[in-house]
Amino acid sequence: MKTLNRFYINGAWVEPAAGGTFADIVDPATEERTGKLSMGTAADVERAVDAARAAFPAWSQSTREERMALLERIIDLYRSRLGDIAEAVCAEIGAPISLCKGLQAPIGLAQLQAALDTLRDFRFETQHGKSYVRREAVGVAALITPWNWPLNQITAKVAPALAAGCTVVLKPSEIAPLDAVIFAEIMHEAGVPAGVFNMIFGDGAVVGAALSSHPGVDMVSITGSTRAGVQVAISAAPTVKRVAQELGGKSPLLILDDADLQTAVTSGVAQCMANSGQTCVAPTRMLVPRERYEEAVKIAAAVADAVAVGDPANPATKMGPISNRAQYDKVQRMIAVGIAEGARVAAGGLGRPPGLERGFYARPTIFADVRNDMSIAREEIFGPVLTMIPYDGEEDAIAIANDTEYGLAGYIASSDAERARRVAARLRVGSVRINGAMLDITVPFGGYKTSGNGREYGAEGLAEFLECKSVTV
Repeated sequence: MKTLNRFYINGAWVEPAAGGTFADIVDPATEERTGKLSMGTAADVERAVDAARAAFPAWSQSTREERMALLERIIDLYRSRLGDIAEAVCAEIGAPISLCKGLQAPIGLAQLQAALDTLRDFRFETQHGKSYVRREAVGVAALITPWNWPLNQITAKVAPALAAGCTVVLKPSEIAPLDAVIFAEIMHEAGVPAGVFNMIFGDGAVVGAALSSHPGVDMVSITGSTRAGVQVAISAAPTVKRVAQELGGKSPLLILDDADLQTAVTSGVAQCMANSGQTCVAPTRMLVPRERYEEAVKIAAAVADAVAVGDPANPATKMGPISNRAQYDKVQRMIAVGIAEGARVAAGGLGRPPGLERGFYARPTIFADVRNDMSIAREEIFGPVLTMIPYDGEEDAIAIANDTEYGLAGYIASSDAERARRVAARLRVGSVRINGAMLDITVPFGGYKTSGNGREYGAEGLAEFLECKSVTV
């Protein structure tokens, strides 16, 4: 039984302030309680923000070389603990160990390296005739991260914030605390100056609200649900601080009539089911030409039925459990809603997969005969559930794809590269992937509409943590 009862504030591990509560750490594969986590209070937020504010003047004036040296030390230490990180993520959210070793842990290393590469060439000052423009650190940044890809989101925020010269207070998800503790240990061993990096645990209603409303915080960057992003923006408004939000999604995959159907459908199902469907950019709406719709449904069902669901510690497992009870209940509820709305269950459905009596395991589910006005086509389910929608012609496909409150990502399958580029230009989303392309963390990432604002990754991600100052001579 683990007890996590320390926060990292001002360069040291400290006990939480009095009055906090504990949250259970639960193994999603067994539903057993494996530990407890101290939850912070407004007093903990006050200490962390004070430390970050005190450290800001010196760190914001540090040189590019000093920041690069720190990132290089963090990268070396992170690399040495890849195995520990993979085991932690597997245990806390139930992601398959193969996924944790292959992507969940290494993606954090890739984000750190990408931030270092961006910093190396970033122009903090540009000349404009008799004037010049300086880009300077925005100040103290509160970073609120989720549980689904925990190290990706932590590093995608912490690394560019430090590269920009900001000091930070990190609030990781209380559902994924094990990997966050390892990350804070790495930061400490790397010699991050006291107060430059601080980490406290807590829920959104207490710690998240205290951070986003705190007058000593200059910026909040949050990855989470649209509901959580709205609450952060409301809390931040009275102090007029910057808010960057990467929020929900209901991303379409447009399979155009010239695509290789077998390849496109297989790839789309695999991307939707990865990480138990708990990925904000997952292509959860598959749009298929009506004349090939039933063929596509059969392919998708066969792919979903073949997904190996089971113990995340087993290297043969391709899909583990949903990360927590609340999310599991939501997924089951939305599958029931889809059935009630009249959608056809082509694969999966309610309950656990056969042979799994305990754990938050959901069945990889394919819904056919879906209309875009159904709840399962409009709401972010955040589980292994794919909706398949027929369309009549390219214009209809684009209209359906854009008919959503979300705008995080879009996917296109086509054998015609120029056609795919033309369709991509008409999708109201922050990023488009064509023909199964993987995520590129060197280019900006973020959403349109209720999927958020601001960008992460690359030069644009670093710039989010900078203010512009013009100087005229």
